[in-house]
Amino acid sequence: MTSKQRAYLRSLAQKEDPILFIGKESLTPENTKNMDEALAARELIKISVQKNCLDDIRSIAEAAAERTRSTLVQVIGRKFVLYRMAKPDKRKIVLP
Repeated sequence: MTSKQRAYLRSLAQKEDPILFIGKESLTPENTKNMDEALAARELIKISVQKNCLDDIRSIAEAAAERTRSTLVQVIGRKFVLYRMAKPDKRKIVLP
């Protein structure tokens, strides 16, 4: 993914609200399953890590991206953004 594409995805994600929240249990199989389903439906999702989660946010984001076979777009504060390109017939986001 090029820096231009990453910047485009960051601009799209800026307008979005987090759709998933990770709590004190950190990254669970249920969270991963929900992320996978959300990526299949939306392609681009924002996830918020709650204050009671003691794990490192970047490591959670990288693990989530690896488990869902997606790309980590950005980590900012306690939120991170994931992107996974959909099949050509279901694609909603067209990268520059």
